[in-house]
Amino acid sequence: MRVYSKPIVMIDFETTGLSPDMGDRITEVAALRIAEGRIVERYVSLINCKVRIPSFITGLTGITQQMVDGAPPVAEVVPRLLEFIGADALAAHNASFDEKFLRAESARLGMASAHQGTVCSLKLSRRVFPQLGSYKLGTLSGQLGIKFKSAAHRAESDAEVAAEVLLHIGRHLGSTYGMNEVDPALLLSVNKLAAAKVHQFLLKQTAA
Repeated sequence: MRVYSKPIVMIDFETTGLSPDMGDRITEVAALRIAEGRIVERYVSLINCKVRIPSFITGLTGITQQMVDGAPPVAEVVPRLLEFIGADALAAHNASFDEKFLRAESARLGMASAHQGTVCSLKLSRRVFPQLGSYKLGTLSGQLGIKFKSAAHRAESDAEVAAEVLLHIGRHLGSTYGMNEVDPALLLSVNKLAAAKVHQFLLKQTAA
């Protein structure tokens, strides 16, 4: 089963902090293309933005100053990332965080992403599975029976689990509402709804 009718790129950044507006920068990225019901392609890289890595970030992620200092420069990584994403739909867990860093780092280079909308798998999970207790990626994935293959808080590991969450959601929608394939645009619409309205909305989409 293809699950989604068009490719979706799941992205995850590790960063030096919470806000590019406060001077925080990216340290690692993973972008995983979902197609044919699985992850089919990936772009993963550490990133050298010539910034100091706070000790608490190293403690959280395991990414050290030495690792970043020896990584490809941001001026090389971001253009490759934008080329990889292309015009596909983008997704991330807590998407507003990753998208603001993508836009900020692209703008620094006078570039812009051409992606077709951004799906937030965190918001989507809240709406599709409103009965769950937590939607943090580590807890959510456990509740859905999805396991980390390597340590959390590294870009590829987090993106891989988030991609499996998105595939789980797609298969759930397909089996529950009789959809052979789910259009990524439908996920964008569900993201914007209150959880209480999602079921009726999806029933109408099926009947249309």
